Amino acid sequence: MKKSLPRYIVLIFFSLFILIPIIYTIMNSFMSANEINRYYSLMNESGVKTMFHIFPDDFSFEGYYNMLLRQPDYLMKFWNSLILTGSIVIGQVIISSLGGYAFAKFEFPMKNGIFFLLIILMMMPYQVTLVSNYIILDKLHLIGSMWAVIFPGIFSPFGVFLMKQVIATIPTELLEAARLDGASELQVLFRVVIPRAKSGVVSLVILSFIDNWNMVEQPLVFLKDTRQYPLSIFLAQNYSQNMSLSFACGVLAMIPVLLLFVFFEQELIEGISFSNLK
Repeated sequence: MKKSLPRYIVLIFFSLFILIPIIYTIMNSFMSANEINRYYSLMNESGVKTMFHIFPDDFSFEGYYNMLLRQPDYLMKFWNSLILTGSIVIGQVIISSLGGYAFAKFEFPMKNGIFFLLIILMMMPYQVTLVSNYIILDKLHLIGSMWAVIFPGIFSPFGVFLMKQVIATIPTELLEAARLDGASELQVLFRVVIPRAKSGVVSLVILSFIDNWNMVEQPLVFLKDTRQYPLSIFLAQNYSQNMSLSFACGVLAMIPVLLLFVFFEQELIEGISFSNLK
């Protein structure tokens, strides 16, 4: 027990470090605008030092009322986020499953070189390819539509890398047996490979969802109509203009991610373990 005590202390410290901002956002979402202005006067450029205030003096649903009823355009931004992120996740699972299956179980010219290139692209920040993506999407006349955000996200190299690592753990004998029974390659993929790579698929869904749920640069560059912006744009730009609304929108943005993690925690852990990701 004494040997484990330092380890528990470190784990508790990092847990609190992660949980405090979440608790802080949730509790502040129940403050009224007047209370927030009183405690965060620095945001109004008054020169007064900001106080660290977690628990509201009086619980108020003013922020949620503004978000859901008085200013429903922020709720529409939430649905924009779901449409963009959901489309990217679905497309990425399909493309990554096909690509991962090809890299894991087939031989073709320059296979290792192409996969090495994918790894390099995966390590690059998205901003590196932002200009080239814009030029290509502009040539395709997609700038200003949601497809301009969806298409680059679908072809993310990380999904192919993850699914390749997971599918490679499936015994080749199972695939050969299915082929001997007359199954086509697509049938082998969807009836044999995908069910056995379920944890990898779930991991890809969660990681892809989190990554694209928080995107900021892509909508700002590729979309022209602010009504198409996702909720992440508001959270990144307007936190100091209406903090009561920002805290409520922050809680709304947490809900899908938390639900995914709560219901698919085990599959996420298994998928990362099978893919040998550290």
